[in-house]
Amino acid sequence: MANRTAGRAQARRPGGRNARVRAQILAATAELVARDGIAGFRYEEVAERAGVHKTSVYRNWPDREELVVDSLLRYAEDLASVADTGDLHRDLADFLMGIAGGLETPFGRTLEQALQPAAQSPAVQQAVSRILEHRVSALRQRVDTAVDRGELPPVDSSFLGEMISGPVHLVVNRGTRPFTRADAERIVGVVLAGIRATAPHA
Repeated sequence: MANRTAGRAQARRPGGRNARVRAQILAATAELVARDGIAGFRYEEVAERAGVHKTSVYRNWPDREELVVDSLLRYAEDLASVADTGDLHRDLADFLMGIAGGLETPFGRTLEQALQPAAQSPAVQQAVSRILEHRVSALRQRVDTAVDRGELPPVDSSFLGEMISGPVHLVVNRGTRPFTRADAERIVGVVLAGIRATAPHA
């Protein structure tokens, strides 16, 4: 009986302690890279912020660049999701609000650091490319669905993504005011209206 209980407890905690330690280290790395840049953080600071011994950091990531890459990939999912509620305008506005919120998190600031050319070693550049490709792929799927439903004329989803997401980065990085839902609604409205107005007519 005791063994079965222990087994159930183990099942409720997939990965166990090491998985928790790794998650703490990756979160701490994202925060420190956001603050100090990719070249500026130290293993000792990661360990202190994560609340673990520095040997835990060395053991899991003997290469500091691998640690940066893993921290980028670990926190990428929130910036890549695009819902499908059946309302394209709403889904794209939600997407922009997600990007704006993400850019204000430690991960978002880390990603912005990684986008700077001087910061991009080949491994980091590859990780950033994977993150951006994942975001483009999620948006492409939503846009293609909208085209199939007749909500949009055929359109280059990458171009649409650049048109709607560019202003988000501009407003957030400028830092003079928050990015609002009204901003998201206006951007999506203007871009979708432009795409529909300029589509070739049969």
